Amino acid sequence: MENENNLSQPTPMDQASSASKEIEPTSAGTESKELTPEQRRAMIIGIVILVLVVIGVIASIIVLARLPEVTVAHIRDIFIIYMALMSLMTGMALVILMVQLARLTNLLQNEIKPILDSLNETISNLRGTTAFLSDNLAEPVIKLNEYMAGLSQLLYTIGILRRKSND
Repeated sequence: MENENNLSQPTPMDQASSASKEIEPTSAGTESKELTPEQRRAMIIGIVILVLVVIGVIASIIVLARLPEVTVAHIRDIFIIYMALMSLMTGMALVILMVQLARLTNLLQNEIKPILDSLNETISNLRGTTAFLSDNLAEPVIKLNEYMAGLSQLLYTIGILRRKSND
């Protein structure tokens, strides 16, 4: 009856192995790299906008070069328009960067942190197991070796035991 109770209780090694099983990757971590339809649509719209901006820049340069009276005011106006477009693209890049940063923060909080918590629990179980083995296995063997060495030295000193000679 007492053995059955001991068998039903998990040992520290069982706890460590069960905690390490929690760390194994799940199917949620093996998502496919394919784009969703919304992502494809957004990417296509972004590429179309980028192509239109490039075409507009090239067309404005051609128009500016063909004008007979190119003045500094015309160049200034086109430069102001280019700067506004660059500011707009920089703003969009910053928005995308902020969204990606928010996604990274979410990933760290909801996926990485539980894995690290499970790992810390496993390590604490392992520390307990090593302390248990050290106290109950290693220390008694070391003490027994100490006593046996002392006893053999005592027997050599008294003369009951003789050292082996290499003759």
